[in-house]
Amino acid sequence: MSTSLFEDKTDLARIIIKPLYFGLLVNIVIPMGLLLVFFYINNNHYIENRMGDFANPLFYIFIVLALLEAAFALWWRGKLFKQPMIRRPETFENDFSSELLARSKPIFILIASISVYGYVYLMLTGRFTESVLFVVFSFVVFQVVRPRYGMTRKLIERQQQLVKEGKFRNG
Repeated sequence: MSTSLFEDKTDLARIIIKPLYFGLLVNIVIPMGLLLVFFYINNNHYIENRMGDFANPLFYIFIVLALLEAAFALWWRGKLFKQPMIRRPETFENDFSSELLARSKPIFILIASISVYGYVYLMLTGRFTESVLFVVFSFVVFQVVRPRYGMTRKLIERQQQLVKEGKFRNG
């Protein structure tokens, strides 16, 4: 447990809530809404398998792409959050909060794009069950990447160390 003055005075939930709500919207609410639309379309209209025998290989290609995208999101999160996020020591809390949100947004959007493979697969093959797997996988990746208290505490400590070393965010 850190005894950082910043952590003692700061409500971590307030810092985490904006990125978390954005991630929930982009990675859960919107994909689930689209999944419900496609479920309705699948049940009320016949979706032809346009890919024929290539449907199974296409599924595996999309799986590989989704895994690569998830690995890239994890790597990118690590890279973005290691860089300085603070402009000045006086504005540490505001800088940290705004940068956490700004740096989380593209990662969450990247993760949400994994579910797009499912929608495309459904439209090309008419296979709803396999398409749901991509949406569920994007949920799982979001759960791994989303901000948590422990991660945020470590990130605050890292940023405090960078500030002590005189390393600040430019711009």
